[in-house]
Amino acid sequence: MTQTSQRPLRVLAAMSGGVDSAVAAARAAEAGHDVTGVHLALSANPQSFRTGARGCCTIEDSRDARRAADVIGIPFYVWDLAERFREDVVEDFVAEYEAGRTPNPCLRCNEKIKFAALLDKALALGFDAVCTGHYATVVLTEDGSRELHRASDMAKDQSYVLGVLDEKQLAHAMFPLGDTLTTKDEIRAEAERRGLAVAKKPDSHDICFIADGDTQGFLANRLGGPAEGDILDESGTKLGTHEGAFGFTIGQRKGLKIGHPAPDGKPRYVLDISPVNNTVTVGPVEALDVTALTAIKPRWCGTPPSGPGTYTAQLRAHGGETEVTAELVDGSELNVTFTEPVRGVAPGQAVVLYDGTRVVGSATIATTVRRERVAAGG
Repeated sequence: MTQTSQRPLRVLAAMSGGVDSAVAAARAAEAGHDVTGVHLALSANPQSFRTGARGCCTIEDSRDARRAADVIGIPFYVWDLAERFREDVVEDFVAEYEAGRTPNPCLRCNEKIKFAALLDKALALGFDAVCTGHYATVVLTEDGSRELHRASDMAKDQSYVLGVLDEKQLAHAMFPLGDTLTTKDEIRAEAERRGLAVAKKPDSHDICFIADGDTQGFLANRLGGPAEGDILDESGTKLGTHEGAFGFTIGQRKGLKIGHPAPDGKPRYVLDISPVNNTVTVGPVEALDVTALTAIKPRWCGTPPSGPGTYTAQLRAHGGETEVTAELVDGSELNVTFTEPVRGVAPGQAVVLYDGTRVVGSATIATTVRRERVAAGG
């Protein structure tokens, strides 16, 4: 049973200015809930965020959200959470890259802003739930607890970035788009039928607080400009230089600018990033194979698991699932072992565990274990 089938609720609909959140608010109102729309002002200077229709933090987006609320016929407000967003999302993003890790700012925004700062304020004002346009499902079980499940349509599922929500937050979360098998084109058609001007607005892309999409330039500006360092191979031989280790991610292939091919002619990939000595290590793709990882800061969508268990894991927002065994150690460290090696796993990313379609929880990857490789000629 989904939460949307319960009694009418006082619902605060987070409206980004996009089509998904507008349709979600309209569906919540149509279901008989008492809905109020709110747009989150996340920048002290909104014009510095991405303009046009690609972000979710611009003045234009605020106006689009207001127009959608007017059409739906619900009250609408703009709440200023810029300072909280700067501290909890933007500064966290910069600090993680500075430490050589690869963060997910959308996941952090859900944890710290939409389902912490926003939800806390909503509950204080007497609302029962926060509604968003995420594609995921909250299920009310027979014992009265809530579970987070994947969306009905796996192609649109966004449960990965919601894996940081705990059971208390799930009790006040509503995702009207998650339990319907509709394509994005059908969502747009529904928006058009409802008279919502955002029906044809493109989806947002990239990181909303990086105005020009240049992540490396943004980080260089925040971290003191270009800082030349060495690009090394696995043996420590210098292959070239870079303008800041923070501009690289584990598994990256393009933009290495080494200038000459590997001896075997195969592409090189980023294997490790060391902010301490500002070096980037590159090597063959098979050197990216990870067999296990340790993750910290676990958050559980319900009761924490006890003892080792078998799950599937997702490591990126748009990645597939892989079979794992996982065990929580001392309540604070999650040890995960992969049935088959996986690639492109970087510290700072989130690992989200699933039991079927149910989201068990999420943790931040701290360290990885690479598969041992047989040396050439060995």
